[in-house]
Amino acid sequence: MKTVILAGGFGSRLAELTERIPKPLVQVGPHPIMWHIMNIYGAHGVEDFVIACGYKGSMIKEYFHDFYIKSSDYTVDLRTGEEEVVRAYTPPWRVSVVDTGLNTMTGGRIKRLRSWLDDETFMVTYGDGVGDVDVTALLEFHRSHGKLATVTAVRPPARFGGLAIEGDRVAEFSEKPQAGGGWINGGFFVFEPGVFDYLDGDDTVLERAPLEALSRDGELMAFTHEGFWQPMDTLRERSLLEQLWESGDAPWWTP
Repeated sequence: MKTVILAGGFGSRLAELTERIPKPLVQVGPHPIMWHIMNIYGAHGVEDFVIACGYKGSMIKEYFHDFYIKSSDYTVDLRTGEEEVVRAYTPPWRVSVVDTGLNTMTGGRIKRLRSWLDDETFMVTYGDGVGDVDVTALLEFHRSHGKLATVTAVRPPARFGGLAIEGDRVAEFSEKPQAGGGWINGGFFVFEPGVFDYLDGDDTVLERAPLEALSRDGELMAFTHEGFWQPMDTLRERSLLEQLWESGDAPWWTP
């Protein structure tokens, strides 16, 4: 099964970093956020990825082009240029990197990838958010209901510390918990090929007309995820992810 990672946006809310590099290559610890996302899927045996590039896509292509040699110990004969990889420290991932246009919207990027997806069930997620999503359970849920689309519903992360108050006394304080109310789109989609009938051209925003129409037609189901989920839209959120990684106990990480 293939997983599409939407990696073509401008990342304007993180402009301090994305003026130089595309958002999916912004690092958390020693690795780009995109690597962390791929590891979430890889931990569940999902290892075939299609990266939908746009803004600064050539940098994403360079990253994967050089990934093998930079993740390996090797010997090079400086007289001939002949290289021999002695030991590789690479995950068993297969990665297709596809230019889906500079200004193409999310639904349009998926539409452009139709020929890459083999007319089979496929997954889609954003290139800027992580969570301890049980991808195996997500797939089982999708297959159980027989509809065209599944979206992972998450609790939005709270911006401030939470208080449980009894009278005037703070009974409990939790620093920036997941918010208790409402569900939002957390990405981690599963789609059947029939979803392409809901996508028009490059201007199609997945989160608007296509998902709205799928919902009206009874073809959109929600896989509820109560655990950790965190996007990386701002420097503050990137700093939070960095702190979690440096703590050695990042909730999304599976060694």
